[in-house]
Amino acid sequence: MHEMGTVNINYHPDSGGNTANEFYQENIPKIKTNSNEELVLLSLENRELYGLQITQAIEEASQGTRKIRIGSLYPTLHNLEKKGLVQSRWGDEKPEERAGARRRYYTLTSLGKATVTAIHEFRNNLLNWQPT
Repeated sequence: MHEMGTVNINYHPDSGGNTANEFYQENIPKIKTNSNEELVLLSLENRELYGLQITQAIEEASQGTRKIRIGSLYPTLHNLEKKGLVQSRWGDEKPEERAGARRRYYTLTSLGKATVTAIHEFRNNLLNWQPT
């Protein structure tokens, strides 16, 4: 269990064959994430990125072995926003600077940051686990 401000999250990966992971917080419903959501959350740790940058970060960090296609990325981001883990804003670029398209930038919320911290703690605990 980790405390980050007033947010307290426990990471409980699902062991029932489901690909969703669960994050528990007292007085807040279980937060379930799938592997794509977890990749997006990790890519947004300590930074603000727009959609294409998120896909590039994941692909480059994995040396091309993991990818999220644009068709999956935006539904994933929308789900993370609905869960309160990610927030977004429209960029300040002028239409002529972006050939008419505006970028939407994404960052972690405080709950998203606490969830990422819980993911790291679980992975660290698992890596350092020793049988008794």
